[in-house]
Amino acid sequence: MLRSTTSQPAPPTFAPVVVIGAGYAGLSAALTLHDHGVPALVLEGADRVGGRIWSHRTPGGALIDHGGQWVGPNQHMLLALADRFGCATFPTWDTGEHLEAWRDGAVRRYRGDGPDYAPGAAGYQEATARVDAMAREVDLSDPGSGPMAGDWDSETVHSYFLRTVACPAARVRLHLAVQGVLAMEPREVSVLHLVFYVASAGGFAQLMETSGAAQEARFTAGAQAPARAIAEHLGDSVRLNTQVTAVDQRPDVVEVHTGAGVVRTSRVVVATPPPATAAICFLPALPNARARWIQRSVMGDVAKVHVVYPRPFWRAAGLSGVASLYDESTFGVVFDNSPPNADQGILVAFSYGDRLRRWFSLGQEERQADVLRTLTRLFGPEAGEPVDYLEKIWPDDPWARGGYAANPGPGSWVAHGRAGWREPCGRIHWAGAETASRWNGYMDGAISSGERAAHEVLRAFAERESGSG
Repeated sequence: MLRSTTSQPAPPTFAPVVVIGAGYAGLSAALTLHDHGVPALVLEGADRVGGRIWSHRTPGGALIDHGGQWVGPNQHMLLALADRFGCATFPTWDTGEHLEAWRDGAVRRYRGDGPDYAPGAAGYQEATARVDAMAREVDLSDPGSGPMAGDWDSETVHSYFLRTVACPAARVRLHLAVQGVLAMEPREVSVLHLVFYVASAGGFAQLMETSGAAQEARFTAGAQAPARAIAEHLGDSVRLNTQVTAVDQRPDVVEVHTGAGVVRTSRVVVATPPPATAAICFLPALPNARARWIQRSVMGDVAKVHVVYPRPFWRAAGLSGVASLYDESTFGVVFDNSPPNADQGILVAFSYGDRLRRWFSLGQEERQADVLRTLTRLFGPEAGEPVDYLEKIWPDDPWARGGYAANPGPGSWVAHGRAGWREPCGRIHWAGAETASRWNGYMDGAISSGERAAHEVLRAFAERESGSG
């Protein structure tokens, strides 16, 4: 049973390890320590586990994922956890023809990964092949190293595509791809970060495609199901509604301050998004490289909207429910997010970057009307008659302050990456999807980062026992 300070006593005054944050990174760290016989106390400020992963029932009873939702066959860490705790998956629906909308008003149908003869398709393929080749040169353990790192980290993705991709339509495709995977505009990230992100996933196609890639399957009980199962397994050691305000690191102990009391501990794993980490007072102050890394890691801007219908009517018309919008629409991509038994039809639409900032300035009724206009244009008049409509605007989330993940600004990898990315600061260790070498920014990366941080703690304990540390 999870404990909350709203109805439970203050946390214990001592724990061998304190983990801050109960997203997949923090839960993975605590689970790894638990498996090795080391108790860890998990302190979570929110009233639920999962962090940027949140499975929720609509008023009509449909299960949706407000945050991350997909799992691919190469995301071995997440699949292993799901298998351990019996969390089933089902294939993402992509049967039928996909749609893409352009600024000239055209809406094209196609099958497969992309329309081969559509505007910009050839230039897009050539550019992504170059990005894949560059990604193979990145050292995943130290992305800021390498002979080209300085040049790549000094140039934005926007200027790189403008310089190297002649076809304007191809650049439009590439810009939507970058927005879709990073939830940021191409002008906001460096070429180095993009190629590292691609390398961490095993290639550009892994990020973009469904079958055999990151969007292949969904969780029957929602993507939060493994997180909830881990928390139940850990029991009373997971405390909700317990915000950490300060971490005071002393030579022989660390004091973790919360609104409910102080916990003394030997080691701390911080597994919160950069905005939440920045809200913690660290004493003494963090080393400059780590502090700068946190300051320059910016959360993406993304909203996720679910529109629920009595049935997935688009399937009868031969459509998959998948759409890419290269026009001025608020939303960049749409997917069929219906449950596995299709007893309801659900379309999910994503808005990123500048599109989200424009849409967010509207009132709630105007926002909904804008979404329904877009879906009606794509899928016909039935799309304008939903039974439920739900928004999750991640920059409004008090704990994440954005999504999907934080991305370092141009120049940050070279200036601060080696010492600031995830290097322990004394007794403080760092986890989180942003600190992962593989599947950076994804649930799988969050899980691996938690395991890495836990093993750092275990090594430190082993060294202490042996007298070498």
